Amino acid sequence: MTGIPMLASQSLQLQEAHPEPSHLLSGGRKRRFEQQVLPHFAAAYNLARWLTRNDHDAQDVVQEAFLRAYRFFDGLRGEAKPWLLAIVRNACFTWMQANRPVEVVAFDDGIVDTVPADDDGPEAQAARSFDRRMLNEAIAGLPLPFREVLILRELEDLSYKEIARVADVPIGTVMSRLARARRLLAASLRDASNISGTQERT
Repeated sequence: MTGIPMLASQSLQLQEAHPEPSHLLSGGRKRRFEQQVLPHFAAAYNLARWLTRNDHDAQDVVQEAFLRAYRFFDGLRGEAKPWLLAIVRNACFTWMQANRPVEVVAFDDGIVDTVPADDDGPEAQAARSFDRRMLNEAIAGLPLPFREVLILRELEDLSYKEIARVADVPIGTVMSRLARARRLLAASLRDASNISGTQERT
């Protein structure tokens, strides 16, 4: 996987900490749902955790998202993972609009530089040199539209097309947001490094 490999292990940790919600299943669709959707539970929780930035809130959002997914399972077309993550993403935004409306503000993509995202550019390379705690804090501090595309690309390894489906935006918007997210992340990490270096010298 390209981009920020330090995030990869978090998926396994979260999967172990949050067992799959098999209690939500009933009826004749159970087997297909288990086979197609439940394998992506860890990815669903990871996305909710990064968007809400809170374990308990993420659990609530994922439970609601899986209820929706099961309710509308007959409408699944194509790959299950982006379909499920789109439901989780929408559930997160609904929850945040009700509980943290200040974080869900109108976003003008016109301010985003339309520079193609470079999967192995200097921003991604710089991110690799920082410890996980500092990196996670920097990602959590990104504005929501940038944070979600970065997580979907770097942690969940989705294609631009799949991210566009999840976020319901054009592929060009995904690429520009991702490029901007990486630049903001690199700048945040540089600032954190400078502060850390100053503190060590004093």
